[in-house]
Amino acid sequence: MNVPMNEQANAKTSAQATASSYLVGLIGSGIGGSLSPAMHEEEGSKLGLHYVYRRIDLEALKLDVAALPDLLVAAERMGYNGLNITYPCKQAVIPLLDELSDDARALGAVNTVLFKGGKRIGHNTDWSGFARAFRRGLPDVSLDRVVQLGAGGAGAAVAHAALAMGTQTLTLFDVDAARAASLAAELQKRFADRTVTAGTSLGETLAAANGLIHATPTGMAKLPGLPLPAELLHSGLWVADIVYFPIRTALLQAAEALGCRTLSGGGMAVYQAVDAMRIFTGLEPDAERVYTHFQSLLER
Repeated sequence: MNVPMNEQANAKTSAQATASSYLVGLIGSGIGGSLSPAMHEEEGSKLGLHYVYRRIDLEALKLDVAALPDLLVAAERMGYNGLNITYPCKQAVIPLLDELSDDARALGAVNTVLFKGGKRIGHNTDWSGFARAFRRGLPDVSLDRVVQLGAGGAGAAVAHAALAMGTQTLTLFDVDAARAASLAAELQKRFADRTVTAGTSLGETLAAANGLIHATPTGMAKLPGLPLPAELLHSGLWVADIVYFPIRTALLQAAEALGCRTLSGGGMAVYQAVDAMRIFTGLEPDAERVYTHFQSLLER
């Protein structure tokens, strides 16, 4: 059957529009202050795309993690290209997916879900985002003995990144001791030439450490405060936080007052977003442009 020329043109235009139009979102709790929508939409515009990024805030919707299955189905039906996943859903989303990238499978945590070919494909850009941010912000610090607070989904990613960057001894602490022990065992298998353990005495371990990574929600605008007693910090530590809202958390302020070198969560937010955009669109975002835009957002 011959298709009229005007219908062929319309079909081609529609296909082009679909190829350059993206609807993505973020599922998490208490994400009203997230800068991800602004970062994604601005860079999408710079790449010549029609790019819409929506927050799906469990807290605002009065939902919890149990709503994840319905939310994923709804996003697929509404034509979303993909979703970012944040606290507290990075591990809970895994059973709902069809495939996992090698990184996501190894880490047991997902922060990016691509809808493609009728499948839900889970990725993890947290670890690569943290590694890029760390190399930029603290390029010359010692990674010999590192303490990490938090062994959840984000914790699994940044612990992997720390070991991949050369950490020799990593000690994990978590309010759930069993979760810290489980993650330590997994990481030890993955990095057999390093020492990875679940800690028992935070004060003693920190006293001998070179650096501290904070990977819990404490310090976020909705969960203010310090994740540890301030007196356990010392000037010989570098301190890296994954929280970026606020950008200078209580932890970073306390560390800076002691003369510690610090790294905010801003760089990780930028670089995980860059990697997620690449997965969603197949295009290469300009990481430095996104970083500059992020800094301008913080100044508003």
